[in-house]
Amino acid sequence: MKGTNFSNPAGFILLGFSDQPQLEMVLLLVIAVIYILTLMGNTAIILVSQLSPKLHTPMYFFLSNLSFLDLCFTTSIVPQMLWNLKGPEKTISYAGCVIQLYLALGLGSTECVLLTVMAYDRFNAICRPLHYSVTMHPKHLQQLAAVAWVSGFVESTVQTILVFQLPLCSHHRVDDFMCEEPALMKIACVDTTFLENELAIASVLYVVTPLGFILISYGCIVRSVLRIKSAEGRRRAFETCGSHLIIVVLFFGTIISVYIQPKSKYKQNHSKFLTLFYTVVTPSLNPLIYTLRNKEVKWALKRLLRRDPT
Repeated sequence: MKGTNFSNPAGFILLGFSDQPQLEMVLLLVIAVIYILTLMGNTAIILVSQLSPKLHTPMYFFLSNLSFLDLCFTTSIVPQMLWNLKGPEKTISYAGCVIQLYLALGLGSTECVLLTVMAYDRFNAICRPLHYSVTMHPKHLQQLAAVAWVSGFVESTVQTILVFQLPLCSHHRVDDFMCEEPALMKIACVDTTFLENELAIASVLYVVTPLGFILISYGCIVRSVLRIKSAEGRRRAFETCGSHLIIVVLFFGTIISVYIQPKSKYKQNHSKFLTLFYTVVTPSLNPLIYTLRNKEVKWALKRLLRRDPT
């Protein structure tokens, strides 16, 4: 691959939903509201997890990481998207596009690994309760979180370098609302088979493999829970996993639809809405899912709001 061939080094035009101008104002309002809820919800989860001694457990350590990740993920995408939706200007600078792709890929890959680590935590809590305090000690938690963050951004570094090595066509019109790898590959003026194969390998490593580990973990969890004689015990065990499992389904379901499914099966607008879901909607749902389904979080949140020191 030769160096990038820019006729307009200023940047790119993000087409987004410009072919549906009547939809843009609706999306502007909806996405702005969702973004505010995302900021408030995930910030609340982080504060509650840090300020409530009752929540100083491995599960909430990883949940705090997930909330911080979601804050960064949406902030790397949504402000630029809102700016483009509010008027006819749909541009993003070259540097801005590089940064956005790097952060989106890195944070998205990190979330895939982090959700796997959270499944590992639930596996140890339910299937190996006697060894849980030893296996999930604070130093090990930090190491697992570091593996998730470092591996995600290593993958992002490789992907970003490969994408921006491509000679790009002169129009630089990206048929998406953000700088995403599949959309950028479409404006390359060379055969992208190598990069498509590399993306397929990365998808297996960071999407299919983590999802496989999560499913195996939950298979073991279900088998262990069914051995519990008490119906109340089984219910509580399933409740501790329910929120995480819902998030896994929402996140991986849309990621697979965008990156794994053959592109011929979907119209481009369909793919845009799927991308919109996992980049904007899912991060806003995570705090809601954990709050509604978790009595400990609801109790800690009420205590924080009331500023009750006891």
